Amino acid sequence: MTTLRLLTGAEARAAIPGLCEVLADSVTGGASVGFMQPYAAADAEPYWQGVAEQAEAGATLLMVAETDGEIVGTVQVGVAQMPNQPHRGDLKKLLVHSKARGQGLGRQLMMAIEQEAAKAGKTLLVLDTATGSPAESIYPRLGWTRVGVIPDYAMWPEGGYCPTTIFYKRLA
Repeated sequence: MTTLRLLTGAEARAAIPGLCEVLADSVTGGASVGFMQPYAAADAEPYWQGVAEQAEAGATLLMVAETDGEIVGTVQVGVAQMPNQPHRGDLKKLLVHSKARGQGLGRQLMMAIEQEAAKAGKTLLVLDTATGSPAESIYPRLGWTRVGVIPDYAMWPEGGYCPTTIFYKRLA
């Protein structure tokens, strides 16, 4: 049975080992999520420490999917914005461990974090994802609108530039 839950800062700190495993699995699998290969779970610890601090400060909503107590997926929304953007959030790092893919967890995580963002007063979410990646095809099916592509925006984890597609979604 898989459960979804929004983590507090303290819960996020306690979840760091599991979050590290999911991120390392994603980067090793070729996901362009900000990190380069080789990438081990230990490499992810400083990143997740920062996310836990942001969750504690109320700047980030951090959601996890757990199966039998093990974290198998995660997604974030940055909710702390500039004063002229109080209505907007940035969707970040939708990650599902390779052993848990194909079960609809990405969709479940997205639906749940969108609801939480709406509860936090957000009416518009934006995201970017590597063009041509498996992740890119998920968002239109979930009601996200494609804005366009920026060439050479980031790099693939194994090296080489990759274009990035920008999406947005209005929340009801």
